[in-house]
Amino acid sequence: MRLFSPDLFRNFGIGFAFGALLIVVSANARDGNGAVASPAQAAEVVKAPEPTAEFVIAPVKG
Repeated sequence: MRLFSPDLFRNFGIGFAFGALLIVVSANARDGNGAVASPAQAAEVVKAPEPTAEFVIAPVKG
């Protein structure tokens, strides 16, 4: 039994061709029901609440 027999190369060639065909078909397939998600949109920037005067710690003079 040889490691690199012609059958091995033929099977790899058939598998490569079938895989390439499968990728091309799946890339060109149209989704009939429109289940593809809409494009992503950035979220609005959330502003942190500003501290009020009653919670501000004043430095101690000493």
